[in-house]
Amino acid sequence: MSDTIWLGAVAYDPKVVTIWEGMRRYFYEEAKVPVEVMLFLSYEAQVEALLSDGTNAPRIDIGWNTNLAYLQSMRWSGGKCRPIAMRDSDLGWETKILAPAGGAIKKLSDLRGKTIAIGSKDSGHAAILPVYFLAKEGLVEGKDYKTIRFDTDVGKHGDTGTSEVDVLKAILDGRADAGTVGSPFWAGVREKKLAPEGAVSEVWTSPGYSHCMFTARPGFDKDREKRFAEALYGMKWENPVHRPVLEAEGLKKWLPAQTDGYASLEAACEAQGHF
Repeated sequence: MSDTIWLGAVAYDPKVVTIWEGMRRYFYEEAKVPVEVMLFLSYEAQVEALLSDGTNAPRIDIGWNTNLAYLQSMRWSGGKCRPIAMRDSDLGWETKILAPAGGAIKKLSDLRGKTIAIGSKDSGHAAILPVYFLAKEGLVEGKDYKTIRFDTDVGKHGDTGTSEVDVLKAILDGRADAGTVGSPFWAGVREKKLAPEGAVSEVWTSPGYSHCMFTARPGFDKDREKRFAEALYGMKWENPVHRPVLEAEGLKKWLPAQTDGYASLEAACEAQGHF
């Protein structure tokens, strides 16, 4: 049997090819762990390959999953998939509700009867969790507020950020009274000045939750999984060879799997039928 570890990732942007070429080079040349990468165009196809026996669909050993794809892998495998590792930046994600600065909306209760722009339906941070968190605060979609939904790049689970750009535009041009985005996108808006200075402000910030997770298929050899994880942990921000790859993937350190940050999304998926 080949010792190669087949890893799946979703090509949500051309930079993904560069990132995984760098990762593959590190695994082969430095960590001495043979890893080949299979790119998918949707997380649904990747999850199918993670759960496949190789008969009717490609089979991968490990998937680089969004939080939604990770939970779907666990649920649809009957808990037989295993979480392996994540980025330091996958901890403490938040959803932000934005509104025009100086306008009528200053707190959650002001959203009642208003129109909220919401991101792609399979984006945990820009759609699934915002609707869930608002419901917990007593605001139910279609009853207490209207929505404009931007279902762009469905299958990418919000990775492209396109729907969040659409949400921001809808706030700025007045089509929506408020909108939902993930905290990394909002940080990028402020850093890159993607909106006029002082035009948009935060109305509300959600509780924290977790994002991506390397996920092993059912029955994957635990010794090979351990070799893969130890190789990941060997990547160092201080190493000038490693840093460009880490920076492109948006982290400074790989961490062992921490699963307690997925409870809110799991509850949201149950309520909204994503399993």
